[in-house]
Amino acid sequence: MIEPDLKYCPQCDDEYRAEIEKCAACGIDLITGHQKIEREEALRKKLESRKVELSPDDDLVALRRGPLSEMRHLAALLNNQNIGTLLAGDEKNCSKSCCPSVYDLLVKRMDGMEALHIIEEDHRRTTGLERHDHADADAVFDPAAGSACCPACGHSFPTTETACPDCGLSFG
Repeated sequence: MIEPDLKYCPQCDDEYRAEIEKCAACGIDLITGHQKIEREEALRKKLESRKVELSPDDDLVALRRGPLSEMRHLAALLNNQNIGTLLAGDEKNCSKSCCPSVYDLLVKRMDGMEALHIIEEDHRRTTGLERHDHADADAVFDPAAGSACCPACGHSFPTTETACPDCGLSFG
């Protein structure tokens, strides 16, 4: 139950006393209980307004392509948010033209961006990527430089070595 007199983190939903201004875990500004109630009511109305059932005549876009089990998982994830999905099999991928091995996950064009955000958030949550530091992910190995930073582990090492001494990632 949301208490209007308390404050809440909009990201992690932690609850705070009224005089606290920032979330201890996320470092972002807190919202009041009234604001949280308004947001949840707006989200509830948005979810209720969505049409879950789709037909091939709707303006549909393909979000993902993959095996049936993976597409069913993503479809269930989106259906829980009242975003209608349709799985379409690609029969050209079956050598006997009897059963598709690859399926497209289709949603309404107007729900496409929201669906992508939901899938991305699920990916971050299930892989644990949000808890890792990605500061060195774009690092590039330059042999002309004196030292390099490994994009996998962040270890600094001289460029005379062709592999990261910490994690073993090869650059040669």
